[in-house]
Amino acid sequence: MTRWPLPEPMRMALDQAQSAALAGEVPIGAVVVKGGAVIAVAHNAPRGMCDPTAHAEVLAIRAAAASLGQDRLEGCDLWVTLEPCAMCAGAIVHARIARVYYAAPDPKGGAVEHGARVFDQPGCLHRPEVYAGMGEGEAADLLRGFFRERR
Repeated sequence: MTRWPLPEPMRMALDQAQSAALAGEVPIGAVVVKGGAVIAVAHNAPRGMCDPTAHAEVLAIRAAAASLGQDRLEGCDLWVTLEPCAMCAGAIVHARIARVYYAAPDPKGGAVEHGARVFDQPGCLHRPEVYAGMGEGEAADLLRGFFRERR
């Protein structure tokens, strides 16, 4: 069986997740890409920033919006190592992200294909394309290892 290399944005998101783990944060990383160019990278930082909204996705969306000088990120792709939660899915909707690529599913806290399924709600004003599974094994291993060390 041939293993294809991960797309560079997912590799970068995994590197960000590793940086989060080294900082004592839950290892989740995110990257925003527009037209093939990376415009923002971030990792989870709620503890370090004393901010419960400092999830990787939210921080990457904020940085991308600042970089582009606009609140709408139309035509942008978000690459993230874990299925976004309800808060992050809401931010994705409001930012008008075109496509979401996530590595590992999150049956407990995810809100894209699990839980609230934010993008499937009738009142959802924007529905990005969603692609799951690229880098799933590596992202899941990072998360398992992080929590194993804390138990």
